[in-house]
Amino acid sequence: MGTLTSVAFAAATNIRFRTFHCNLREKIKTPMPKVTSPLRERYRFSSPEETRGFKAVVKCLGNDQNDSRGIDGGENRDTKSSVIRDSTVETASREEEDADEKSNSSSINEFGSDKTPYVSSRPSTESPIDPTYSSFQIDSFKLMELLGPERVDPADVKLIKDTIFGYSTFWVTKEEPFGDLGEGILFLGNLRGKREDVFAKLQRKLAELTGDKYNLFMIEEPNSEGPDPRGGARVSFGLLRKEVSEPGPTTLWQYVIAFILFLLTIGSSVELGIASQINRLPPEVVRYFTDPNAVEPPDMELLYPFVDSALPLAYGVLGILLFHELGHFLAAVPKKVKLSIPYFIPNITLGSFGAITQFKSILPDRSTKVDISLAGPFAGAALSVSMFAVGLFLSTNPDAASDLVQVPSMLFQGSLLLGLISRATLGFAAMHATTVSIHPLVIAGWCGLTTTAFNMLPVGCLDGGRAVQGAFGKNVLVTFGLSTYVMLGLRVLGGPLALPWGLYVLICQRTPEKPCLNDVTEVGTWRKALVGTAIILVVLILLPVWDELAEEVGIGLVNTF
Repeated sequence: MGTLTSVAFAAATNIRFRTFHCNLREKIKTPMPKVTSPLRERYRFSSPEETRGFKAVVKCLGNDQNDSRGIDGGENRDTKSSVIRDSTVETASREEEDADEKSNSSSINEFGSDKTPYVSSRPSTESPIDPTYSSFQIDSFKLMELLGPERVDPADVKLIKDTIFGYSTFWVTKEEPFGDLGEGILFLGNLRGKREDVFAKLQRKLAELTGDKYNLFMIEEPNSEGPDPRGGARVSFGLLRKEVSEPGPTTLWQYVIAFILFLLTIGSSVELGIASQINRLPPEVVRYFTDPNAVEPPDMELLYPFVDSALPLAYGVLGILLFHELGHFLAAVPKKVKLSIPYFIPNITLGSFGAITQFKSILPDRSTKVDISLAGPFAGAALSVSMFAVGLFLSTNPDAASDLVQVPSMLFQGSLLLGLISRATLGFAAMHATTVSIHPLVIAGWCGLTTTAFNMLPVGCLDGGRAVQGAFGKNVLVTFGLSTYVMLGLRVLGGPLALPWGLYVLICQRTPEKPCLNDVTEVGTWRKALVGTAIILVVLILLPVWDELAEEVGIGLVNTF
């Protein structure tokens, strides 16, 4: 009974499958309407091998035995998939007809010796998929096509190439993909004039031809075999759609996240102010924060009386952070560059790691990148130096003795430059002790300068990384970045703060900034000198005072530690 039932079920299934497949063949044989869309141009291949391989991939994707999604007869199909099938359906249909004739000639009915009109969907003499393609690559191609950024219209590429480029500007010899996902076109060729003049002329012609649809980039030619005969690096021109190349607007959630981070930064700044009064705090609180074996937290209400005295220091730290961001925005306004809202990153040791501020516009040139990148650190450093200097002056004034706080003298060993300045101002007797009496402004200025120096490290898209990339190029930034990571890893820079700062950079700021519209024209000598001087000062601030020098000049009691 079970055998008869199985045979009957198999027969019914086979009949239904043959009927479905015959209908499918009829649909494939029916000529499809031609789709006139620029998307068709994307699937042109440069060689017959690529064409045959891609047709085999499309045919395999349409195989109803290998892929349950199959061919649905044209209903509920994505537009881009329809274009692909339209361009290859005639060849696939002819190949299936030949394979079906061979299959039908050798088919045997399982119920007898008569032949049945069973149709095989796979040719028996050839592989349905080119061996150079894998199923993972096929799925990746389809996913990138559906979810990836909008590509440059091939019809526009031909029009732009034939119209704005030429003998008098830039003679195009080759085209390559451009952009993070190859969504743009990179024109390679020979420059026929001064690069700045040619770029301005090409931008003007592109705007007249396509309006506000595309952005044109002038970059150094990748993998160039040599410099330009006229001097400097060889250049090429990249084309991207406006909506792809320009950053998106700030969303509501980003405003919410920035506000929450700012509140947390206020809390960490107040905590820094409380920690600066460590010699006045209750012993159980100090023990909890300094003893690694302490487990049970103390009653936090014991800290409430110290909040009021911590606010001036918190105001100073927050003021430096806001002044830093104000410098960025004031430098960006004349250049007509939009910036995102700052995302402050709290830190319990310095009050804050600084802030992440993104460019919301494409920068016109490298000089603009340098100017905006340096404006923030210079503004924050100016206010920090003022607080540090005034704090040292008040620390030596007897009238301000009631406002002074006691800090461990070993803290001054954290910075070679600031430690030596403090030693020269406060004197040997004051510094060569277990604790040092200083004004809270010294702490605010010290933390501000340290935070500014960390943000000026030449790595990633930190302010220092952007400035070095704009002044010396991306290749120099890569070299500087690797050196910075090594020195942070060895704690040559930053001391105990090197590890958390290195992790912060790796997580949040490791990617270099995107290229400018004109990413070839170099900046002036004075900008390069300014960036170089800033990097030297950063090293002097973040380089700790080694024990031998500290003992010689009298910064702390080294032998007691």
